[in-house]
Amino acid sequence: MSEERTSRREPVWRITVMLGGPSAERDVSLRSGRAVVAALRKHGHQVWELDPVDAAWTLPASTQVVFLALHGTYGEDGTVQRQLETLGIPFTGCDADSSRVAFDKVQTKKRCVEAGIPTPRYQVIESPSASWPEGWDPPLVLKPVRQGSSVGLQLVRKKSEWIAALTDAFRFDTQVLLEEFIPGRELTVGILDGRTLPIVEVRPKEGAYDYRNKYTAGATEYLCPAPLPVAVAEQASQAALRAFQAVGGRDYARVDLMLSSDHQPFVLEVNTLPGMTDTSLLPKAAAAAGINYESLCHRMVELAWRRAGGIECETNVSCG
Repeated sequence: MSEERTSRREPVWRITVMLGGPSAERDVSLRSGRAVVAALRKHGHQVWELDPVDAAWTLPASTQVVFLALHGTYGEDGTVQRQLETLGIPFTGCDADSSRVAFDKVQTKKRCVEAGIPTPRYQVIESPSASWPEGWDPPLVLKPVRQGSSVGLQLVRKKSEWIAALTDAFRFDTQVLLEEFIPGRELTVGILDGRTLPIVEVRPKEGAYDYRNKYTAGATEYLCPAPLPVAVAEQASQAALRAFQAVGGRDYARVDLMLSSDHQPFVLEVNTLPGMTDTSLLPKAAAAAGINYESLCHRMVELAWRRAGGIECETNVSCG
């Protein structure tokens, strides 16, 4: 470790970064995880990579903290969190229960409604052969209930697009969320250690902010801090923070919202393991707050370590 690191007396941890995994978002998770590994090593930590592509994984010996860079099913739905809780290993991000709730868009909706947090009107579709729902007019949005990174998202602009859009959405889950389309500005609010970060406005150059636009360089314009009146920004930030609290979140997350033409924020979803790639939104928000990528990754580990009381974990712990 360098003299600069020593003089600052920063802690050095033995960290396992879990990345990849079995979900539809595996490629994005690999990109997130590799960037995190590089940042943590640059900070002076000892870091291992672990790709839990199957259920029988083993943590490297001497692991003190697990950094979860997984996305989608298994990594974000509370499954791996429950396994790590059973093993007694500190890990970054939300616990198993809040991860499970936030990953389920319907459960998140229910929590928001119960807490009085504005969210678009919705309905759950149970069958890929369902007909156009009564009482709804286009445009509307279809989303698999349990997926992330806009996987399977469909913007249905006219009734003739319904069957194809519904069929595609059902490729990714057994339930689909039908959601009111809110015309307006797309915002995302990062949360770190109980505080909101500067708001990012997302402006796709073409179409909706779907998987392609999210992960294709140059396909989307990002404005941070978002050019919003102070009162509007505060209202959006508070709605995001309340949604984070409603699902039982801890440490950090990213909350997506739509801002209607009359400046009303509507919470869409809570992302408990937001992307950490070079195009990801939480790092952009942190940078606008003066927190560089390396420091952000370190802070995420620090929150987990402090929450666990700096407990030394058992070596060679395994799952499976």
